[in-house]
Amino acid sequence: MFHHSVQTEKTIDNAVSYKTKIGFIMFMFYTLIYSGFVAINVLKPELMERTTFAGLNLAVAYGFGLIVGALILALFYNSLCAKKELELNQKNK
Repeated sequence: MFHHSVQTEKTIDNAVSYKTKIGFIMFMFYTLIYSGFVAINVLKPELMERTTFAGLNLAVAYGFGLIVGALILALFYNSLCAKKELELNQKNK
């Protein structure tokens, strides 16, 4: 995995195992949410035609939700990893 430290100088990244663990947990969470989207399409495709809010059908609303959710997870992941890197790197100084 290509996780790099937020520091500009080349140092040992003490947070690699933390980043990998958090990344895997978030990946599994997103996979579960995405699997729900696929399951609805396979098992009950007529549900995707239902209007949810603002005149959007469930397919469009769920799709936008997946995109926005992925962006939020990415920002959250970046925030957690940067915080952990700083914490671990200051301990090792």
